[in-house]
Amino acid sequence: MTSQATSQNDTPLEINPDVARAIVALRIATLIDVRQPIELELEGTVEAAESIPLFDLKKLLGHVLTETEQEILDSDAPTPKDARFFLSMINKYHYQKGNVLLCICNSGMRSLHATQLLRSMGYDRAFSVTGGVRAWREGR
Repeated sequence: MTSQATSQNDTPLEINPDVARAIVALRIATLIDVRQPIELELEGTVEAAESIPLFDLKKLLGHVLTETEQEILDSDAPTPKDARFFLSMINKYHYQKGNVLLCICNSGMRSLHATQLLRSMGYDRAFSVTGGVRAWREGR
């Protein structure tokens, strides 16, 4: 049995890939791919996902990157997205459309961190897709 990550108020932070796929199909969720651009090139994109690399997101929000994160980020040219663009896009999906925000990465670890960042900013309908892209693709 796997443990389900939860936020401080016991709200689950993760969502099953099958459930995630279903609510994306119903157009009540926005899928946010937090992988780096080089990963998208090597491993392919996820259909209908918006790409916002986690390390870019952390920098935009003023968080200090770890040495490893900075090293990974340095392998890609930073995207031209800025904090206003990011927040306007997230607000468009989260508030204007009332969508759930689903973060996805390769294995589910970075997306969990991205979900925690979004929750800390007040996006209470943010979730990480359990198992990441690997689990997402296994369900096809």
